[in-house]
Amino acid sequence: MARYTGSLCRLCRRESMKMFLKGTRCYTEKCAFERRKYPPGQHGHNRGKLSDYGLQLREKQKVKRIYGVMERQFKNYFEKATKMKGVTGENLLKLLERRLDNVVYRMGFAINRRQARQLVRHGFFLVNGKKVNIPSYLVRTGDIVEIVQKGKELEIVKESLAMAEQRGFPAWLEVNTEEMKGKLLRLPERQEIQLPVQEQLIVEFYSK
Repeated sequence: MARYTGSLCRLCRRESMKMFLKGTRCYTEKCAFERRKYPPGQHGHNRGKLSDYGLQLREKQKVKRIYGVMERQFKNYFEKATKMKGVTGENLLKLLERRLDNVVYRMGFAINRRQARQLVRHGFFLVNGKKVNIPSYLVRTGDIVEIVQKGKELEIVKESLAMAEQRGFPAWLEVNTEEMKGKLLRLPERQEIQLPVQEQLIVEFYSK
């Protein structure tokens, strides 16, 4: 399946929640979800009640779209999560949080995960001193993520970092804003992954 290239605001409206896919615009009155809080399409106002399967599917689609991964990637993450110790749903979210593009976003070097993914692909980040241009690279505890020198001059990075400082950084990350680098201190706990999703529904979806 090809990567989605359509309107990001339609995705938020389809999942009936603000997923902050467009960065700064999502915090303003221009946000399409704030103006039209109903699913897109001709029958958006008249959607009926979802079945159990429909609820499970929507939850899976929601998480997949938040992190910007494709169907096969997402299923691979789920299969890996089932083989790990602990709760499968929580393991799945922790794996997704460890993606390099997500860590870059969480550290404040990009306004959203899509921008973070683009910066990673263009070789703007080092992990433990080595260039990594794979957005799906899984960062491990103790790894240091640092932006290269030419990336430190980018206005979009400076603006993103300034906004992130105002919001605050996750407790499981250590960020040095002056040197523009950060460290993964530990894996996040479920309550620290502030996503309004029910991961158990995803487990039920794949358990059929």
